[in-house]
Amino acid sequence: MGRVQGKVALVTGGASGIGRACALLLGKEGATVIVTDVQDDLGQDTATKIKQDGGDAMYLNHNVTDEDAWIRVIGEIRACYGKLHVLVNNAGIAIAGPVTDMSLADWRRQQAINLDGVFLGTKHSLPLMRESGGGSIINMSSLAGLKGSAGLAGYCATKGGVRLFTKAVAMECAAAKDKVRVNSVHPGIIETPIWGAIAEGMPGEVLSAARSRANAPDLDALSSMIVPIGVKGLPEDIAEGVLYLASDASRYVTGTELVIDGGLSTR
Repeated sequence: MGRVQGKVALVTGGASGIGRACALLLGKEGATVIVTDVQDDLGQDTATKIKQDGGDAMYLNHNVTDEDAWIRVIGEIRACYGKLHVLVNNAGIAIAGPVTDMSLADWRRQQAINLDGVFLGTKHSLPLMRESGGGSIINMSSLAGLKGSAGLAGYCATKGGVRLFTKAVAMECAAAKDKVRVNSVHPGIIETPIWGAIAEGMPGEVLSAARSRANAPDLDALSSMIVPIGVKGLPEDIAEGVLYLASDASRYVTGTELVIDGGLSTR
């Protein structure tokens, strides 16, 4: 029996990167997975892959900044499955650059996707999760939610907000005795599409030393320079942590931070 057998899980930003890895692993371990994204072809591919591997999944187009879209998605989950046990608030973006160069539009766009999306997902998933007898909300933060980084002020602000929002909602749920646990996950250097933008915000001397011939940040070189264990992480590394938090093995874990970064946060 899988570690999340019989559970219904919603994964936002499930078309690629960490979200896709989470969706695939949850499906492999027995969950029915609702994959949402705005990249329809890639999102549908994730759901199709889960089904090809013997799992149950569906894909929904979903802009996490749109409250009406959240109402629609949760309504479809209620109609199709009648329950929800796991929410992985994963959708996110990164826009790097000095704070003096950042436009208000870019600041607000990061806030809308990275923080408003987490708020809206939590707000609209909680009632169905409570009706289902409890569950687990897993909010994707970042190492940037734990420590500041030059060139990433906007991104750090959103991910730090996710971290404390998670703790506050965890205490609300504990007080309500609703059996809903709420935790955040903090990836370090992970090989995903978002890392190109994040790396651009790093100090020039570090970034220059880690550039490949294609003039793009080389994560292997970067990781060997600054990650204590010397290697980059993979989306599957984060998915394993998410699976733990989604499963009953973490029944006594709420309001905490799961840091998966090869030791980088200790520097």
